[in-house]
Amino acid sequence: METVAPFKEIIDVIKEEGGDAFKFCYQCGKCDSVCPWNRVRSFSMRKLVRQASLGLTEIESEDIWRCSTCGRCPQNCPRGVKQIESGVALRRIATQNEVFPTAVEPLRTVSVGLMGEGNPFNDDRKKRGDWAEGLAVKQFTKEMDVLYFSCCYLSYAPRLKKVAAATAAVLNKAGVKFGILGDKEGCCGESIRKTGNEELFRKLAKENIQNFIDNGVRKILVSSPHSYHTFKNEYPEFMVNFEVVYVTDYLDELIRDGRLKLDKEYAKKVTYHDPCYLGRHNGIYEQPREILKAIAGLELVEMADSRENSLCCGGGGGRIWVETPKEERFSDLRVGQAVAVGAEVLATSCPYCITNFEDSRLSLDEGVVLEIKDITEILQELI
Repeated sequence: METVAPFKEIIDVIKEEGGDAFKFCYQCGKCDSVCPWNRVRSFSMRKLVRQASLGLTEIESEDIWRCSTCGRCPQNCPRGVKQIESGVALRRIATQNEVFPTAVEPLRTVSVGLMGEGNPFNDDRKKRGDWAEGLAVKQFTKEMDVLYFSCCYLSYAPRLKKVAAATAAVLNKAGVKFGILGDKEGCCGESIRKTGNEELFRKLAKENIQNFIDNGVRKILVSSPHSYHTFKNEYPEFMVNFEVVYVTDYLDELIRDGRLKLDKEYAKKVTYHDPCYLGRHNGIYEQPREILKAIAGLELVEMADSRENSLCCGGGGGRIWVETPKEERFSDLRVGQAVAVGAEVLATSCPYCITNFEDSRLSLDEGVVLEIKDITEILQELI
C-alpha cells in the first residue's frame, strides 16, 4: 500500500526523477558511517533517506544541501539506495520553490552568472579564452586532434588559469594538435544539476552540444572531473556521444608512447589526492599515479583514505559555491593527512580540490610548507 503523508508530492517527485530507490533503505546506517560530514559534525544521511521515503522532507533544512555527492554511501550501500539521485530530487523541489537556506544563498548569484554569461562567476563570456593569451593556443578547427575544454574555473579563476596554461604547454611540447573554442563554450553544467536546477543544466548542455557539433568536435580533452563526468555520462541523454578523454589518461599515454619526455628530476616527496568524480565516479585511479611514478627523483607516498576510500574535498554537489564554516571543511582534514605523511607537494587533478586545498593550506601551522599542484603543473616544470 502506498504511503500517504502531508508532503506526498515529494514522494512523487523523487519517483519521477529516478529516486524511488529510497524505499529500499532498511536503515542499516552504513551511509552515516562512511559520510565525511561525520568527521566534522553530526549529520545523518540515513535520517534524510527515512524522511524522504515517508514524504516528510523539510525542504527548508540545510541538511538536504550537505551532500557533496562524493559517492561513498552508494559505494557501501547493501540495498542499492541511490542517495545521490534521490538527494538531487529533493533539491529540485527546493530550487523550484526558491527555498534556499542562508548558506546556500550564493546559488542565486551563481545561477544568474550561468544563465547570462555561461559561467558561475558572472564574468564576461568574451573573456573565457583570455587565459590563453600569449600562449601557443589556437582556435579549434575540425582538422585538429582534440578540443581542449578548460572548464569555468581554469578559464576564469586566477589560481586555476595556471593549470590551463600548464596543460597547454605540456600538450604543445608533445606536439598535440589541439585548440579551444573560447567564448563559444559555456559551463558543462554538472554542478548546477546536482543543486537541483535541471532546467539550467539542460540549457547549458544543449548550447555546448550545438557548439561542439557546429565546430566539428569529435574528441574532447578535459581538466575537470566534473566536466569529464557530465560529458561522458550525462550528455549522452541528449542522443550524442563525443569521445571524452581525461587529461591524466591522455598525458599518461603520451609519456608511454614517448611523445612526452620527462628528462629532468623532481626531487620532492609527493602525495596524490583522488578527486571523487575522477575516482569513485569514473574509476580513474592509476593513470595519475603512473605519471608521477614516471618522474625521476619524485617520491610518491600515499595518504590515509586513498583510492576508493579517498576523503572528499567538499566541493562536489555544488558545494563549491556554498558557504562552509571553517571548522566543517573536509579539505582541512585532507591537507592535514598530506602533512602527516611528510609530503612536500599535495598533487591532484581537479579544480575544485585545488581551490579548497589552497584555502585550507593557509590554516597550516607556521613553518609547515605544503605546495598544492595540479599534475600538469608538475610536468610543466620538467619540460
